Amino acid sequence: MTEQLPIIRKVAVLGAGVMGSQIACLLASANLDVLLLDLPPDDPDKELPAQKGLERTLQMKPSPILKKEFARQIEVGDFAHDLPRLHDADWIIEAVVEDPRIKQELYQKVLPHLKASALLTTNTSGIPIRMLREALPQEIRPRFFGTHFFNPPRYLPLLELIPSPEASPNLLQAFARWATRRLGRTVLLCKDTPAFIANRIGVYAMALVFRLMQELDLSIADVDQFTGPVVGRPRSATFRTADLVGLDTLLRVMEFLAQSVPEEAHLFTPPEFLRQLVNQGHLGEKTGKGFYYREYVEGRRIIYMLDWKSGKYVERKRNTYPSLQMAQAEQDLVRRIQILLNSEDTAGQFTRKFFAHLISYAAHHVPEITDEFYQIDDALEAGFGWQMGPFRLWNQLGHKTITQLIQQENLTLPDWAQDAIRANQPLYEWRQNKIHYWSLEKTYVPVRTLEGVIPLAFYPRESIVWQTRGTTLYDLGDHVLALAIHTRMNVIGEEVLTGIQKALDEAERRRAGLIITSLGEHFSAGANLAILLQLAVDGEWEDIDLAVRMFQNVNQRIKYSEVPVIVVPFGLTLGGGCEICLHAPYVVADQETYIGLVEIGVGLIPAGGGTKEMVARASRSFYEGDPEIPHLQQWFLTVAQAKVAESAEQAYDLGLFLPGKDEAYWGRRRLVALAKRKLLHILDAGHIPPRRQPIRVLGRSALSAFQVGIHVMQKGNWITAYDAYLAEKLAYVFCGGDLPEPQEVSEEYLLDLERETFLHLLGQKKTLERIQAVLKTGKPLRN
Repeated sequence: MTEQLPIIRKVAVLGAGVMGSQIACLLASANLDVLLLDLPPDDPDKELPAQKGLERTLQMKPSPILKKEFARQIEVGDFAHDLPRLHDADWIIEAVVEDPRIKQELYQKVLPHLKASALLTTNTSGIPIRMLREALPQEIRPRFFGTHFFNPPRYLPLLELIPSPEASPNLLQAFARWATRRLGRTVLLCKDTPAFIANRIGVYAMALVFRLMQELDLSIADVDQFTGPVVGRPRSATFRTADLVGLDTLLRVMEFLAQSVPEEAHLFTPPEFLRQLVNQGHLGEKTGKGFYYREYVEGRRIIYMLDWKSGKYVERKRNTYPSLQMAQAEQDLVRRIQILLNSEDTAGQFTRKFFAHLISYAAHHVPEITDEFYQIDDALEAGFGWQMGPFRLWNQLGHKTITQLIQQENLTLPDWAQDAIRANQPLYEWRQNKIHYWSLEKTYVPVRTLEGVIPLAFYPRESIVWQTRGTTLYDLGDHVLALAIHTRMNVIGEEVLTGIQKALDEAERRRAGLIITSLGEHFSAGANLAILLQLAVDGEWEDIDLAVRMFQNVNQRIKYSEVPVIVVPFGLTLGGGCEICLHAPYVVADQETYIGLVEIGVGLIPAGGGTKEMVARASRSFYEGDPEIPHLQQWFLTVAQAKVAESAEQAYDLGLFLPGKDEAYWGRRRLVALAKRKLLHILDAGHIPPRRQPIRVLGRSALSAFQVGIHVMQKGNWITAYDAYLAEKLAYVFCGGDLPEPQEVSEEYLLDLERETFLHLLGQKKTLERIQAVLKTGKPLRN
């Protein structure tokens, strides 16, 4: 009998520790009902450990759940009283301590309460699945496998599926499709090898960094400079990441690998300084001290780092390296890495050694841990937050560069890689509208994890309609175009606005649908403040006025375009990026979209039509008989307090996305394909541009009420005098100016008001100070 995937509506999570509770939050965010169980309390009158674990998790920052309301879908209980409730669960995921005996004993207690179709999986990060399945009867084994989530599961989308010998292949494939679509996971079907794929290579990379630090006599601050954003890794780099993961966890995984793979024990043997920290109870973030710790002395934050040679803590000091500074000034990741590889200073030496050893190790473990090398790239990108895995980097750098790196370090590459080099075949190639990889059979095979994905960054040159310094327009076929923004942090300046105008012209000429999105980690950090500041300092007010008008006009064109436009935001979508979304006829967003109108933080108001659009949305939401001023105030506060939604779900609550019109999904790399599918439906049904409608503003009465509230906030020392000044200017626009009574006005009227107010505020000394502070420190100034 072929095992079928049950319809998954209710999930039980066994274990309410750090991972179990976060997995429960992830599943609840996907609108599933969740039962979270743990041990019973020592005292019947005490709080359930599962409840305590959940409450602790919900206090975490960043939040493990899309919005707090989803926590209502999580029920808690304990193993002593609530195992019979498992009968309603379609999927039971075990996430207790990493001890085979404890897991297997729990399975025996769970088995009598499973319904026939239920899945039973384990979140183990390394225990062999074949060992764990030995405690299960034969009829359960086809529905038992590993589901290894990564910490934090909301933000790291990797899910490794590890089959037991009897696991049903059809069931695994069906579950992989479900987890991709419903949970937005990057799903890898792994072999049952030690630490599977991601941790085997990722922990090797971390152990390699430890060895190179000692070999080159570097400080941990230096190493974190070399292994952070400059080479496409998270800001936490190596040692801060270790602190976040937990040094006891890292030590345990390294020891496990050293024991499980004895021929590689020398590669995973933990360094003595890591053992000492764990023995001293310095476990990282959870104990407040690890490789780093922070102290506040007279209001100043001081960061200390471990001097690994002495075992003492010293104030963190970053050394300066010329190649590092050159690389950090470069926008393109591959060019940054090339700068470091070609440098003769210590940063270059470290980078060459690191990538040579990493690529050699990863290549030699194909096919041991996977037959498909692209899974290693997916694992490190989705599980460790790397922008580019080793083989994708190899493909960008070319065979010659990689061969030289390997030879310089007296390393080798396996036969399958040598075959590709000898045949001069790229590891990845675009064929038949899909990305293919060079397989062990010396043929090109489609990358399975990119099925149903439109990866713009890999699209061939033939699909490019035109390209500028800040944007690229792609032809996706089927009368669909896609404009990708690719400035630094995807900030919006003249080159981006011109690109959007040209893309709209081309789409209207072809009668094609248009997708607007970005390449990189974030949709857009907003307007180009550096250029704006320079223009203001130089007194180029006519140029600023023209630039603001241009932004307003572009957004109005997006809103009223004769062809359908879908904006695809993700990550940071701030200021001007948010304003583009507000004007979009349709939005297809990543659930992990952090969106808001944050201009007030730099002493300005939204002037690309953002203030106008929020007033318009407030106007459309007025109901006859409702008190209008308090209602408008909620929309005003979203802008005045620079509220940023921490998820697409929160963006709906703030009115930045509109339920019923805009859609949000998990799985960022699927978004362009989903947007194209929606565009095709709209094109088939017939796009009808919206009609221009008047906007109801409340005038003087609302403005007076807002001013009173702002005065009270200032008197209570909740806001500074300049905060109050900014809020009053924003309120003036929100209320439509000092009109004697409520009335309807045009969009152009409000656009003029917001632009005039923006220009006035940009001329204020305190606003310029706020902009300078953000550009210099990345933090807002409250002057």
